[in-house]
Amino acid sequence: MDRGNAFLKSQIDRAVTQHGVFLSALEAHEEQAEDSRFSDLCSRHLPHMREHQRMLEEYQSQLGGGSAVAKAVTGMAVSAARDLADAARGSDYVRLVGDIVMARQSEDAFKTFREGGRMMGNRTLQEIGDIGERHHDAYVKEANRLVQQLFVEHVQGVDGAARLSAYTRLDAAT
Repeated sequence: MDRGNAFLKSQIDRAVTQHGVFLSALEAHEEQAEDSRFSDLCSRHLPHMREHQRMLEEYQSQLGGGSAVAKAVTGMAVSAARDLADAARGSDYVRLVGDIVMARQSEDAFKTFREGGRMMGNRTLQEIGDIGERHHDAYVKEANRLVQQLFVEHVQGVDGAARLSAYTRLDAAT
């Protein structure tokens, strides 16, 4: 296993790729979503997720990573992973569940960066981690509420007219 700066670079490279897959999924789902609530969720969180990706890539570059070849490979990995994941997902519900899983993976990486940066006195890493963790936590909370609502609607056969009351019942229960 790598140590020191090589380990840090490898973890940032991994985070750039993983978060890039998540970002690509949100961008695709904003357009593909049949349910406007899912599309709106993606739209609301995309600016933050794009900023996180920019911060990760900028830090990757500062560490001496992010070469043109690495970016091309990352881009291909992001595209291939999104295409494979979405091919197996046929509904907004299943796509949203997958997005939540990816968001939690990124959230965990950002928490590690925040705490690791704090312990090592690496202010840049700490700030990237802090900002990313907070925004991913907010996304996961909101996405969880929507996926719970979609679950209930699918089980009960609720259609568009009854969505608001179903959401209100779920929101009041939490």
